[in-house]
Amino acid sequence: MNLNVKNSFITALPADSNAENTRRQVYNSVYSYVHPKQTSNPSLIHTSLEMLKKLGLTTSDATSKKFLDIMTGNAIYPETKPFAMAYGGHQFGNWAGQLGDGRAINLFETEYDNQRWMVQLKGAGETPYSRSGDGLAVLRSSIREYLCSEAMYHLGVPTTRALSLSLTGDQVLRDMLYDGNSAYEKGAVVSRVAPSFLRFGNFELFAVRNDIENLKTLTDYTIEKFYPELGEPSKETYIQFFRKVAEKTLHMIMEWQRVGFVHGVMNTDNMSILGLTIDYGPYGWLEGFDFGWTPNTTDRQHKRYRYGNQPSIGLWNLYQLANALYPLIDEAAPLQAILQDYKADYGKQSLEMMKQKLGLETENERDPYLIQELEDNLQLIETDMTIFFRLLSGFESASNYKFILNASIYNPDEYSEEVSAKWESWFQKYEKRLHEEALDPYLRKEKMNAYNPKYVLRNYMAQMAIDEANKGDYSLIDELFNVLKHPYGEQPEYQKWFAKRPEWARHKVGCSMLSCSS
Repeated sequence: MNLNVKNSFITALPADSNAENTRRQVYNSVYSYVHPKQTSNPSLIHTSLEMLKKLGLTTSDATSKKFLDIMTGNAIYPETKPFAMAYGGHQFGNWAGQLGDGRAINLFETEYDNQRWMVQLKGAGETPYSRSGDGLAVLRSSIREYLCSEAMYHLGVPTTRALSLSLTGDQVLRDMLYDGNSAYEKGAVVSRVAPSFLRFGNFELFAVRNDIENLKTLTDYTIEKFYPELGEPSKETYIQFFRKVAEKTLHMIMEWQRVGFVHGVMNTDNMSILGLTIDYGPYGWLEGFDFGWTPNTTDRQHKRYRYGNQPSIGLWNLYQLANALYPLIDEAAPLQAILQDYKADYGKQSLEMMKQKLGLETENERDPYLIQELEDNLQLIETDMTIFFRLLSGFESASNYKFILNASIYNPDEYSEEVSAKWESWFQKYEKRLHEEALDPYLRKEKMNAYNPKYVLRNYMAQMAIDEANKGDYSLIDELFNVLKHPYGEQPEYQKWFAKRPEWARHKVGCSMLSCSS
């Protein structure tokens, strides 16, 4: 197991001078050195061979004891110094102060094929930022993170990646629903990978503390390593840096909207400075199309992070990042202009995204109305988003639209004459609009199927894999991992996963609402 180790992060950025792994406020530092917790009886459950190759490793590396020990915290790769990052964040709209890597430990940076990666363990023990937590993770949340990050990558959504999933051999006490019923669960560790795990909150923490020197040091480092095209640090460079982050953030969220993904916890400490989906906690995919749906039990009342609000929350979070970067720019106007551009670009990109989902390429002033009517209809009765849009690619005429709806709606008893009339009216308009395109039906179907996935990681699928894994059977993890590597392919051998959520999963824990418990 040979890696091309780089230490640019810990070399360029200030470390915590206190070497003790005690929970405390950490000042004037980007990170604290910390060792992962030793695990009692680690075992490897699954490895992403694709991610393995991107690090320059081989299949035989993944089966070695050295790999297992490093990826479960029992060994440290030579000439590396693991660390946990310091950052703050706005949680549910309120400043939460110092947060930091409470259960994540960065192992090392490595470079292969001109790509730099940070390898990190999630669930590897406490750090100075663990607050009241133990820094550990359980099998159920680790399976969800492992499967989802790789599934998102293959959907084409910007994301952090996953390298391996392991059991620790230890038991971890968790109150899964925060209802006072704690229980021991199997402990696990996910090794996850990204060019960087820097978040909006890293910059916010220095700005709130008026530590402008370290704010500048961190910003300059980030630009040098991840936005080098912007050039040497200057006021204009910082402005363009913020613009790039805003553009990447919007692109990421539009990809979430396209596939029906709901993050669930869009706090600023969960927002990547590279526009990557990060921290897979209580996420979920829309089953019934619903702008008001959130998978997070903590957000059940106010639904701040609901599906339809994600673009607006992205903007709100960017406002917080703008405030953090302001001391380096000392001028509000250019930052405000970028935020205004985000709003304008969201409208344009949202329209374009929906047009592509519908197979429309030419300009038509009536398209926004056609799309609005569709979204209204999808919410008349519970209608499966993924199935509806996937089957829509095979639409030929308004005379056969009921096949699409019959396969998509959850409760046929709610399909009244009034609902039927609204759908028939929409499909007639859609048919007329498609005729204006004059696009070959086969080509249109091909393009729509490359944009509308057939397979997504529905919560009930992940829960089934979790239930089997808790019995010691990991075959379903492997099956879902392979299905989700080709989400746009037909994969007839996996047709059973192209199905509406079963009724048993409607209110089952882990299949509908989830907590942040990990």
